[in-house]
Amino acid sequence: MAVFLVAAGGTGGHLFPAEALAQELEARGHEVQLVTDERARRFGGAFASDDVHVVASATLSSRNPLALMRLAITLVRGFLQSRKLLKALKPAAVIGFGGYPTLPPLMAAQIGGVPTIVHEANAVLGRANRRLSRRARAVAVTFAETAGEEGLSQKAVVTGNPVRRAVLDEAEKGYEAPAPGQPFDLLVFGGSQGARIFADLVPAAVGQMAAAERGRLRIVQQCRPEDLARVRETYDHLGVPAELGSFFVDLPERIAGADLVIARSGASTVAEIAVIGRAAILIPFPHALDNDQKANAAALASEGAAVLAEQRTTGPVRLAQLIEERMTDPAGLAAMAEAARHAGVPDAVARLADLAEGIGGVSDLTENEA
Repeated sequence: MAVFLVAAGGTGGHLFPAEALAQELEARGHEVQLVTDERARRFGGAFASDDVHVVASATLSSRNPLALMRLAITLVRGFLQSRKLLKALKPAAVIGFGGYPTLPPLMAAQIGGVPTIVHEANAVLGRANRRLSRRARAVAVTFAETAGEEGLSQKAVVTGNPVRRAVLDEAEKGYEAPAPGQPFDLLVFGGSQGARIFADLVPAAVGQMAAAERGRLRIVQQCRPEDLARVRETYDHLGVPAELGSFFVDLPERIAGADLVIARSGASTVAEIAVIGRAAILIPFPHALDNDQKANAAALASEGAAVLAEQRTTGPVRLAQLIEERMTDPAGLAAMAEAARHAGVPDAVARLADLAEGIGGVSDLTENEA
């Protein structure tokens, strides 16, 4: 048995793949612990409280000299905390999943001679990961296009983005597109940054649709709590059945039950839609750092699995058209779903675990114990 340390920023997009890897490595007989920031506590997740370590970290948000000094002090404190943690745990390897909270533990590992892997979930390398990749033993990427970035060719390994067990369970379900005239299930979600625009855009688009197609719709939509009442009022006025909520704990099941998904294009969202295999209209968050959401959506769209609809050019009339085009073309909808499934990497977590064992030098130990 070996000890592995995974480091992730405290958002779902970083934590979900980290949790998936932890579960896989633990199933192989290893011990896995997480180093993260305070935000991770609200997600709960698969890690026992004793296996979660919070270190000081901060994001560069201002060029003000005082802010830069505070950032430097915080990162140095996080580095010292991480170095102490590494001495106590003696991990075989440290795997980072992005976000500025990964900087202190991975830099401490790299300086201390502990092998490191950087995992990039997005189609473009994030700023923290770009810095850490210089001294990493390997850079695990989700998209083959990312492997071609300058300086990565010798280190890049295409693993895909690990998804949760619940996603893999839903991926086993098949899909049959509804015929014209049959009910059509539309799922809309976008996280805290995406829910407001969808609360404005999607009901307005439904109002622009032809009555025949609008009458087929059954909608499940995520909304911010303050938007629930007005969105429900709009759908009631249009006579469209809709289930609304601010959070869905069973989102993988909801994706599998949809005929079409409208969503942002964060890395985990794109990976889950692809593995389950459903057609999607992806509207990237336009203010994402490095425009990574647009790159993610473009990667799926290039496979024929999704439509990339930019927020600035997608109004209610255009979105209504995009929805109706999918609804009136069952064969095309089914082809998109199949293309999404083909683009998905359901064994991404196994690939990444293999890489972690190899970098950590424990592959032979695992095989002998088996």
